[in-house]
Amino acid sequence: MEQTANVNRRTAEIQRLNDDLRRYGRGGRVLITYGVGALSVPEVNRIFEAIRAFDGFTGDNDPFGEHDCAVQEIDGRRIIWKIDYYDRSRQYGSPDPANPKVTCRVMTVMLAEEY
Repeated sequence: MEQTANVNRRTAEIQRLNDDLRRYGRGGRVLITYGVGALSVPEVNRIFEAIRAFDGFTGDNDPFGEHDCAVQEIDGRRIIWKIDYYDRSRQYGSPDPANPKVTCRVMTVMLAEEY
């Protein structure tokens, strides 16, 4: 029972940290691909507004409950965003994504056809 509670707390913390990055740009880096960068400024702004507002997480699209990835239809374009967890040097995976002291979060926003 205690182990389950620890997993739930850890997942909730990862979710909170991911939501902070996705909604407010806090706690990590946000990258866009060349395809997104080639869009107009108003289009890119609408993409980020939709990503910030996204709350359609379900067991099907977020099986681990971490709010770390989604595919959204925005202005007729399929957009994928995903959050990866790196160590502070960004060379390796994070040893603990729930700990911001050892994790650098990177959210990448791309057109679906770039995946």
